[in-house]
Amino acid sequence: MKSIAALHAAVTAVPFDGEPSAAELDAIEQELPLILAEVDLLDAQIMILDRPVTELDARRIRRARHRVLTARRNLTNCAGVARAGGAA
Repeated sequence: MKSIAALHAAVTAVPFDGEPSAAELDAIEQELPLILAEVDLLDAQIMILDRPVTELDARRIRRARHRVLTARRNLTNCAGVARAGGAA
């Protein structure tokens, strides 16, 4: 009968320290404009949950949606350039 103790060390050879890696931090920093735009949209939507929507509220939500779409477009365009530039 084989012992799994020897295999256990190989599985846990790289301890997880709970901190994000440099690559993960770079990815978060690159996506930060989109994250902030989505938070603004969520804030605008939360504000109208318990009251009637005014014209100002509708404008605020429309602008927040536009900022989210712009941030998504910019992030997608940057990702495409980074891949194409790195492959060349």
